[in-house]
Amino acid sequence: MQFDPQQLIEMGAVLGGLGVSAVLAFLLVRRARAARLRQIEGLGSAPMPTTPRRVEGKRRKEDRAEESENDELPASDSKREPERAPGPDGEHPPESEPEAPSSKEAAPGGSVLPSAQPALSGAPEAAREPFEPAQIPGSDSSTAGAPPRAKKRRDAAALAPGLARTRSGWISRLGELFAGKREIDPALLDEVEKVLLTADIGVRTSDKLLEELRASLSRRELNNPEAAWTHLRRRTTELLSWDAAAVRWDSAKPFVLLVIGVNGSGKTTTIGKLAAKLIADGKKVLVGAGDTFRAAAVEQLEIWAKRVGAPVVRGKEGADPSSVLFDAVKRARAEGFDVVIADTAGRLHTKTDLMEELQKVRRVIAKAAEGAPHETWLVIDSTSGQNAIAQAQMFTQAMAVSGIVLTKLDGTAKGGVILGIADQLRIPVRFIGVGERVEDLREFDAEEFVEALYEQ
Repeated sequence: MQFDPQQLIEMGAVLGGLGVSAVLAFLLVRRARAARLRQIEGLGSAPMPTTPRRVEGKRRKEDRAEESENDELPASDSKREPERAPGPDGEHPPESEPEAPSSKEAAPGGSVLPSAQPALSGAPEAAREPFEPAQIPGSDSSTAGAPPRAKKRRDAAALAPGLARTRSGWISRLGELFAGKREIDPALLDEVEKVLLTADIGVRTSDKLLEELRASLSRRELNNPEAAWTHLRRRTTELLSWDAAAVRWDSAKPFVLLVIGVNGSGKTTTIGKLAAKLIADGKKVLVGAGDTFRAAAVEQLEIWAKRVGAPVVRGKEGADPSSVLFDAVKRARAEGFDVVIADTAGRLHTKTDLMEELQKVRRVIAKAAEGAPHETWLVIDSTSGQNAIAQAQMFTQAMAVSGIVLTKLDGTAKGGVILGIADQLRIPVRFIGVGERVEDLREFDAEEFVEALYEQ
């Protein structure tokens, strides 16, 4: 094949260009490798920036804009957590559901769900916050060596936020009536009566307090509003304080606690929080799911029980609650449990047949263990007002109620129902609920409660 001289010249130029390009590329790669080697050996002055300055400056401007927007928002909005829907028991469910136990459930009809051991030792702080022993009243090392009076004030200060709405309601209105007054007159007492009645204290207890004020006024014992305020505070403490033996959880093994109340009062949540407290105190707790008519109630109870490491004895939906609780007590005796907390179905206090069923539950439990149930606690929703007093009266007529648990005190501006119950029924208030956390189920102390309630 013969090539034209012009073609040969063009081919030579192309080949020459390719050769020059290859040489230049080789030199550039070699130079880059040398520069990289110097950088690795520390000969370079500073590492190359990975982000172009223009992009970095843009990001800085965006960060500053975002910070300025956050500064304009209230602190509560910038850190607000999403609201959780209330559970089937009327209160909010636990903050997070635990993983289901790996072992399989036994057959229904008195079946026992194995406990999932609480991960308190190696879990992250957020995951184990509700059940930290240090958060449970009585285990705080900061108050262990404090004087009784100082510790009580500290406990009252911790209780005060949960009673903020109650304190800002009728207590605040009473304070406004007495503020700026130089003397007590009948018109002032009429205003006090209105406040007490709207606080759901109850007509009987309100009349008692007013008659005592009038009698003291006639004897000239109360010569100024400040003295009347002090009198009301003292009488509140006296109404809530009376000789009631403390619960001795070790007086029987197992110690059986029967929990009753209407639907939505907070029974299931109260049982879960109480189980957490007892387990933190070293008790071995078994929970009996006696509310067999609502599957949601059993599921919510299981969530709480799994989180704290308490086995649950449950039955089929619609099963006889007495037989389920009988199995629970029997299992507790066989396996050495310290406490059995027996849940029951919520019921209206006006339904005679349902109240009679509670009596059957009590009789059957007594056959499973001598003296059981050792305590019967009535859970009452404080937001139900004076209806709570009617509930308590009906339940105490049907059952030997030995204690009251008053829930949702943080959700009402009235809250005076606690005075009416303590005065009219003479049943000790064992626990009060002032929030959603475990430590917000607080063992009731009259002086601590009044200190927080009348806080100025």
